[in-house]
Amino acid sequence: MRSSRRLSERWLTLGLWLIAFLFAWFLIGLGSLVVGDLPQVEHRQTLEQFLDGPTDEAAAESLKRIRREQDDNRRRTEQEQLALNAARSASEAARETFANWLRTRDATQRVDQDPDLIARTQALDALKGAERTIEERLEALAKARLDLSEEEEPLTRAESERRRAAEVKLGAAEREQELRVFGYRLALTLPLLALAGWLLLKRRRSRNWPFVWGFAFAATFAFFVELVPYLPSYGGYVQYGVGVLVTLIAGRAAIGALQSYNERQKLAETRPTEERRGEIATDQALERLAKKSCPGCERPIALDDPGLNFCPHCGLGAFERCPACDHRKSTFERFCRACGTPSAPVAHPVAT
Repeated sequence: MRSSRRLSERWLTLGLWLIAFLFAWFLIGLGSLVVGDLPQVEHRQTLEQFLDGPTDEAAAESLKRIRREQDDNRRRTEQEQLALNAARSASEAARETFANWLRTRDATQRVDQDPDLIARTQALDALKGAERTIEERLEALAKARLDLSEEEEPLTRAESERRRAAEVKLGAAEREQELRVFGYRLALTLPLLALAGWLLLKRRRSRNWPFVWGFAFAATFAFFVELVPYLPSYGGYVQYGVGVLVTLIAGRAAIGALQSYNERQKLAETRPTEERRGEIATDQALERLAKKSCPGCERPIALDDPGLNFCPHCGLGAFERCPACDHRKSTFERFCRACGTPSAPVAHPVAT
């Protein structure tokens, strides 16, 4: 047995749920932009803000000067090393030439070549002297490099200590800023969640229920999903704590509603059948019968049993015979399905 609601009414209900989800989707998109842009209300902290201005500037200039001199020293050392290699190559070539010349002279025993021997020896000495001069310049550059390293070391150590102290201050400032931004986000999402809970309790059956449900979906998503990427280390405690509180409130409300419902059902089962039947909406009764449950107490009943006219649990009259054609029909049907005769008028509340 299907619901007696009109097809257009069912489609309209689906359309209203679609509106609720679309409203929630747009609210979620807007909320994600707002939550993501909240850090822009705070000025971004930098390490330079926590360094000592004049002292650090002087130390930085000294380090820059030392490093410029070190770079210049390295370039000059490379040039001198190339010059030394060239001088050594020239000296080696000259020594080989001189050795060959000596072997020739020894073979010929020519005394007239003694002045040439002296000149060649002096040329070799000059090449060796040039080589030594370059080596002396390289030694001077090495000493200058060592002096620069000794001058750089205390400055570098002092700069490292200042930067470590500044990093500690920056970390503390960033944690404070993170706490403030998290407070902004919490101040935005938590009241929305509370408002959504209030609307669900008070306005979920009003004519604007799609917007109530859409807002509730968006607020729940914003707090329990959208807030997750921005939670600090302690943020999970806040989120799960609120979740526990919401669950406790909703659970207690559900338990209270269930107890009240059971009490109402027990009280209703003591009243006359006609009175109870008149309090049940027709659509609701037919929906429960379609699920093979009693319209009054909602316990299962055997609808396939042709001899069952009353609920065996609460005694509610569920079936009767049509006075015109004697066809067995539900007491909640307004017309007999066999002959169309109207049922006896019973005051039914309007279906919501």
